[in-house]
Amino acid sequence: MNNEQPKNPLHGKTLEAVVTELVAHYGWEGLGSRVEIRCFTHDPSVKSSLKFLRKVPWAREKVESQYLTMQGAKNPWGTGSA
Repeated sequence: MNNEQPKNPLHGKTLEAVVTELVAHYGWEGLGSRVEIRCFTHDPSVKSSLKFLRKVPWAREKVESQYLTMQGAKNPWGTGSA
């Protein structure tokens, strides 16, 4: 039962890790242009972003979607080519 989500790239990732990786990859400005949420464009910080994203499900979904897009660009394992 330990492998309930073996192909889910978000499995085992905290929201903090997701946001931190996105910021490291895109920077705050780049992340804010891809995911247009005020917490990324006006005085951004990981702490304030996490506070907002934990309260607002649609915003968290957008961030997780952007993370998956970034992962696909870095490692296109999901394209079907091996």
